[in-house]
Amino acid sequence: MTRPRDKQMSIDDVVSRISSGMTIGIGGWGPRRKPMALVRALLRSDVTDLTVVSWGGADVGLLAEAGKIRRLVYAFVSLDSIPLEPLFAKARQDGTIPEIAEWDEGMFFTGLKAASERLPFLPMRAGLGSDVLTNNPDLSLVTSPYPAADGVHEEFVAVPALNLDVALVHMNRADVHGNASYLGPDPYFDDLFCMAAQQAFVSCEQIVDTAGLTVDAPVQRLLIHRTQVDGVVETPNGAHFTTCTPDYERDEAFQKHYARSAADPQSWAAFKARFLSGDEAAYQTAVADWRRSDQHGEKGK
Repeated sequence: MTRPRDKQMSIDDVVSRISSGMTIGIGGWGPRRKPMALVRALLRSDVTDLTVVSWGGADVGLLAEAGKIRRLVYAFVSLDSIPLEPLFAKARQDGTIPEIAEWDEGMFFTGLKAASERLPFLPMRAGLGSDVLTNNPDLSLVTSPYPAADGVHEEFVAVPALNLDVALVHMNRADVHGNASYLGPDPYFDDLFCMAAQQAFVSCEQIVDTAGLTVDAPVQRLLIHRTQVDGVVETPNGAHFTTCTPDYERDEAFQKHYARSAADPQSWAAFKARFLSGDEAAYQTAVADWRRSDQHGEKGK
């Protein structure tokens, strides 16, 4: 009997599968369970000219600041406790992201759903009569072939499928075959990202035996099936500084340090040199050192 294959990879293995010009979807939600270790690796690569699809947080801010994004499709870009992601806000103000598609959250979900079902579009009412259509002239309207009770053929927004070349998501637990579970309060549509993509890569806090995925969690938390996944990476603390509940919550102190640094060119250069110039192990070490040496000083600022 053939066993499911072992799909374990390194962070660099994942990035080697991403090419310039691709469309990548980044799972999570704002500052919650983002695959930040994979994003940081993408920053270190020479990949550019990307279309990024994301309910955005620091992933979008960092990639925008690095000049990696040609086109951005998003519903919001926020750090929650810091409403506007600072690097993204600067990129928007400076016009350094060449193409922007800002959609209603429901439309964004519908675009992922259409792609996951291999449909070219799905109809919905959200966006009708709003400036979403004005600001996104490439969005089309479609007339229902079926009349309503009054005989009128209703008009809908035809939300195009958000087809992805690559999806990057972060989960709490996974097995070596690509089955993955979340243990926090929300799936954040990570399964749709995986199903909408030609290739999907899961980073996780811990790789466990398949049976271990449901030892202390209901089977409904087993969100992602191995048939949707091309590679699995064990990256402890890999969502930092975003949440990965219940393994850890958002690092609010570090997030404030990030946002404060982003507001000043000299401070941002120092931040990048300290935290983003090395590999993931160097990042985690730098954060731990900062926490020990600098955090008390940051609290007083």
